[in-house]
Amino acid sequence: MSLVVKNLTAGYGDVVVLRDISFTVAPGAVVALLGANGAGKTTSLNAISGLMADVKGGSILLDDRELSTLSAHERVEAGLAHVPQGRHLFPFMSVRENLEMGAYAPRGHAQRQDTLDWLLQLFPKLRERLPQMAGSLSGGEQQMCAIARGLMSQPKYLLLDEPSLGLAPIVVRQVMAVIGVIAQRGIGVLLVEQNVMQALKLAQHAYVLELAQIAIEGSAAELAGDDRVRKAYLGL
Repeated sequence: MSLVVKNLTAGYGDVVVLRDISFTVAPGAVVALLGANGAGKTTSLNAISGLMADVKGGSILLDDRELSTLSAHERVEAGLAHVPQGRHLFPFMSVRENLEMGAYAPRGHAQRQDTLDWLLQLFPKLRERLPQMAGSLSGGEQQMCAIARGLMSQPKYLLLDEPSLGLAPIVVRQVMAVIGVIAQRGIGVLLVEQNVMQALKLAQHAYVLELAQIAIEGSAAELAGDDRVRKAYLGL
């Protein structure tokens, strides 16, 4: 039982961004999807979650269930949550209202109070900010709110797009630690992250996208020591 992307080809209209890519995210695992800007990382997440990208071939299986024919909200109900780059909170709604929006589907709605209690333990700052407008939060607090909103749907698998972007180093460490706790709860995490060293420290396995295809894959430790990865992405 895993999230399995198999021979996926996807893009936007006539433009093909991904060609025949395959990878797997097991329950409770953190898998990093790396690559230069424009390599197709965000498109991969969009194709899996059903946002914007057109699937032109291949399959997306969540615990053996084909997702590519389902709408985005049906994929949420199947157990998939996507936290996009840029957070996309509702700025003029309170933190509590943003979190409650994450539990709109039946899967998350049934356990929304238990989930909220857990998330406020995981993100204690959010407890203090519940009545505050989400748009007035700091960047780190907004990222925590976005991740928490995704988790309100009770996902089996969480797609995270650049969760550390624009955050101070101390906040980056806090966010990465939280991702580790999420995985320990049994939720599989597919992590797109520009901070490659942090991603490889956290992940168990990693894939590198290059020219629309998977160019390198292996354990995170192997990739951290791979000269191609070190030169291209770590500046070493």
